[in-house]
Amino acid sequence: MGDLKALIFDVDGTLAETERDAHRVGFNQAFEEAGLEDRWDAELYGELLAVPGGKERIRHYWTQYKGEPDPDWEWVKGLHERKAEIYTERIRDGLVPPRSGILRLLGEAREAGVRLAIATTTTRAPLMELLAHTLAPEAADWFEVIVAGDEVAEKKPSPDAYHKAVADLGLPAEQCLAVEDSPPGVEAAVATDLPVIVTTSEYTREREFPGALAVFDRLGEPDSDPARRLAGGAPLPEHGAVDLAYLRELFASRVADREAEA
Repeated sequence: MGDLKALIFDVDGTLAETERDAHRVGFNQAFEEAGLEDRWDAELYGELLAVPGGKERIRHYWTQYKGEPDPDWEWVKGLHERKAEIYTERIRDGLVPPRSGILRLLGEAREAGVRLAIATTTTRAPLMELLAHTLAPEAADWFEVIVAGDEVAEKKPSPDAYHKAVADLGLPAEQCLAVEDSPPGVEAAVATDLPVIVTTSEYTREREFPGALAVFDRLGEPDSDPARRLAGGAPLPEHGAVDLAYLRELFASRVADREAEA
């Protein structure tokens, strides 16, 4: 099966707490501007995240929570477009920082020659804004492959995005490691036969992640902002962060287990 060749990252909740800091704020502001009284509080939004995709989330809320007929799709698209504009404004204003340890791990991977990719439900335009303003102006160039939600037939938990990312990398899935934050993302990775770890986000910290190699509350920073291992995996290094060396050991253990089962 070989060594770890690539890391494939989810975006929302993984690279940054976009759901908390931008998406929910954007939905609520778009509702207000449209003259709607609806507001999604943190608890409700956490439930709605079980539905991948913003437009799909609006439609689900209208029919399943409000008990109303399926809303006009063009109206949903317009409402979502305004939400996306608000999201982008917040990204550009620097209101969405990267999650703890993300920049460090990306740097370690690049320095070690581990290839980087993205597989996300997020559409390409807001994704590129996030990379440029939350990570670095040149961050898009760090990723050899970027698969956005508007470039595949179905969004997670469908494995479409991961299938395309692996194919574009030209690697077997078992030589890659996915980094996720949500159950639909883990389901998509597992369906692609991708080993996957989880860093729980604001809205997924109480969820279960069947199939994940290990679950952490964050990647963390050595000594200054240690991660907490919630499930699976070996104890973290003494410095307390999920670093590339630790992930390689975790990956090697999975390879050894697979070979023992063969």
